[in-house]
Amino acid sequence: MGIGMDKINELINGLFDSDDKAAYLCLKELESLSEYGSQVYQFFDTFADMLRNDNSYIRTRGLRLISANAKWDIDFKIDEIIDEYLCHIMDDKPITARQCIRVLPNIARYKPNLVDDIYSALNKANPGRYTDSMQQLISGDIVLALKMINKMT
Repeated sequence: MGIGMDKINELINGLFDSDDKAAYLCLKELESLSEYGSQVYQFFDTFADMLRNDNSYIRTRGLRLISANAKWDIDFKIDEIIDEYLCHIMDDKPITARQCIRVLPNIARYKPNLVDDIYSALNKANPGRYTDSMQQLISGDIVLALKMINKMT
């Protein structure tokens, strides 16, 4: 499934589009490409920078793309930023927190050396900082992520 670097650059730039629907389509295409090959992985540093963006949608896209490229991380870049990544389990925006939690099992699958860090962060998470309706959802996400990770280890 080959795709040119010009197209990948276009998709990466699209992640920052002010039209969130267009940016989401770029995210989905980049996640799909990441399933089958490592060409998106070379933009890892961009994804890591996205974690610090003021826009929660951009942070979410970075989190998801880092996870999607965990299997290609031969340079141990996730290991270098894991603490920053795990902070997003309790992101200011509960939707971003949920997205982070949901993709952690994929990181655990490909980075077994980080499972203890992921477990610890999930167990320390305090969903009580969110509204009542979000507390239940985030608590459920944490339980599900821990179960999925347990099945792998």
